[in-house]
Amino acid sequence: MATEGGGKEMNEIKTQFTTREGLYKLLPHSEYSRPNRVPFNSQGSNPVRVSFVNLNDQSGNGDRLCFNVGRELYFYIYKGVRKAADLSKPIDKRIYKGTQPTCHDFNHLTATAESVSLLVGFSAGQVQLIDPIKKETSKLFNEEEITGGKSNDIQDNNHAY
Repeated sequence: MATEGGGKEMNEIKTQFTTREGLYKLLPHSEYSRPNRVPFNSQGSNPVRVSFVNLNDQSGNGDRLCFNVGRELYFYIYKGVRKAADLSKPIDKRIYKGTQPTCHDFNHLTATAESVSLLVGFSAGQVQLIDPIKKETSKLFNEEEITGGKSNDIQDNNHAY
């Protein structure tokens, strides 16, 4: 109900407001529940890449989503833009040390509900082939050219390389 003076509605719901402690704003569920929130840093940047694949499984949830934030790589079931993924329960999560993922892509031709190949490129030039469904790590390429044959800077949550 608006006032006669042309003012705003009395029952308007605010989505953000400022106090002396800072800015409060209403966040979507997907942003609020993001694991390991990285504080805003205006000096550096953590490039985020996103890859999608459709596995054509029988459950109707065939879409999968992979994204990286800094040195972490996440793999989730994607349910579309209208329903947020449960970011507290990734299918696979990998944390790398030394280098960070800069790009990744799925092999759409060989993807099945039981296995999918994900190729990940790193900031130091290495390339790794992984299967996030089986939680397997296949091979690390360009390792010897960058590090002289001995690398211990790529690590996922299960292994160190």
